Amino acid sequence: MARIIRTCKLTGAAAAGLALGLSSMPARASTPDLLAYMQARAADGDGAAQVAAGRYADALVATPGDAGVAAYAYRQAIAAGDLKLALDAAVTLGTAAPADADLLILASAAAHDDLAAAQAAIGRLRTGQLAVLAQPLAAWLAFARGEDPLPLLAAAREDTVARRFASETRALILIAQGHDGEGLATLRAVLGTGQASEDIRIIAARLLIGMGKVADARTLLTGDAAPIAALRARPGTGSKPSLGFGMSALLTRVVTDLIVGPPGPLPLAMAQAAATADPANDRARLLLGYALGRAGETNRALATLATIGDNSPYAQAARGGRIQILAGADRTDEALTDAVVLAKSGNPAALQRYADLLMSADRPAEAAPVYRRIIDQAKGAADWSVWLQYGAALDEAGDWPRAHRALQEAVRLAPEEPLALNYLGYAQIVHGEPVGPAQALLEKASRLKPEDAAITDSLGWAYYLSGEPKRALPLIERAAAASPTDIEVNEHLGDVYWAVGRRFAARYAWRAAKVVADTESAERLSAKIANGPAPRP
Repeated sequence: MARIIRTCKLTGAAAAGLALGLSSMPARASTPDLLAYMQARAADGDGAAQVAAGRYADALVATPGDAGVAAYAYRQAIAAGDLKLALDAAVTLGTAAPADADLLILASAAAHDDLAAAQAAIGRLRTGQLAVLAQPLAAWLAFARGEDPLPLLAAAREDTVARRFASETRALILIAQGHDGEGLATLRAVLGTGQASEDIRIIAARLLIGMGKVADARTLLTGDAAPIAALRARPGTGSKPSLGFGMSALLTRVVTDLIVGPPGPLPLAMAQAAATADPANDRARLLLGYALGRAGETNRALATLATIGDNSPYAQAARGGRIQILAGADRTDEALTDAVVLAKSGNPAALQRYADLLMSADRPAEAAPVYRRIIDQAKGAADWSVWLQYGAALDEAGDWPRAHRALQEAVRLAPEEPLALNYLGYAQIVHGEPVGPAQALLEKASRLKPEDAAITDSLGWAYYLSGEPKRALPLIERAAAASPTDIEVNEHLGDVYWAVGRRFAARYAWRAAKVVADTESAERLSAKIANGPAPRP
């Protein structure tokens, strides 16, 4: 029964295939560099970033100035972590370089204290797609030069993103200048409750700790989030203000927002630039690991996370990230091995991760007691979602009586939550409970979330089972249109078509379901295609 999202998996993008047309070959291809280029493209297609980067480097040396080779080399160098090749490729591309190339150039300049090169890179950023970052970066450059950076951040801006970046940068620079009270007041005025605000609090705290103001830092480190609690307990030596620190802080802020969107080259390039500008920024390395995992660069992602030490505020997140990346790469056994070790601590997040992973591995009987442990540890304060997952695990493990009680508790705790209403209502139908009460749950779920295809299908199926196939048909047709590859929805559609006398359409729907069905489902669908559905009792 696919009525609950079990876990989120980081998925890597498939690498581009080997498709060499004349336009994609090096412009001045002698035999040796053509071979290097072809080998690089083949490795690129296989997802072997480091091999591809090495062969692109050879091709770029053999064909200096070739923009086609440089364009491929730049992206592969970012994935492989070959910063020299990325910078060489960016120089070759010149004004044709991607917008993020100047961030990498700036990060390298900041790391090497090359303020002239940094100024040139910021100047180019002002006229490109990432212009919103230029003013805060220019302010940090002015700070590094011993100039007054605050006037650069004082100009009124209509863009809300630019205003927020300016305010956060102003707060950090005020703290760096020793104006702690004003800096903290400015920071608190823009703090929210999301991940980005957690990041900026930790960044500011690191700055205060580096200046010897641990007590002030602790005023920012409130709450139970693992990195906050870890830095509060072990402040360490903190960070010193610099162009690299400020740039890394800004890019970390941006990547935190981008990383939850679709995979792409920009979050990866920005995370790489953030980690290069300030190697002490473990949050940047954590984000770089996630971005690499999403890009399919599993080994480098794991190696990046391994550089985050046990005393880092992000040590726990790095261990959890390793498990996510392994799971996303279909290395489930390795992920489970790591997850069970972390779960032994009894940490609720580690237990949740382990249970979710067991569910994704189709081991619900093992997942159920782990969810139960989370509930018991909460001592009456467990969230409805954990009760829902506990009930789903019991249901899939074949223990419907206990599952029913757990699902009812989820609905009691969250009577307006469509996911809980839908799961309980549909499960009651599947297990032969009276249709009426289940239908009432599903009607409420549908009112709360009418656009949800799973809920729409569930409600239609309830109408079908209660002897109203004509009432069910438009709902299940709508669900099938929204989820054309869902086996269960298409099978339901076929059954309803059959019930209203549309035999050809019914067989078409069952055949559509059979295309993506497993062996057991395919056999059941084949029987329906041949003979129609079995008579209902």
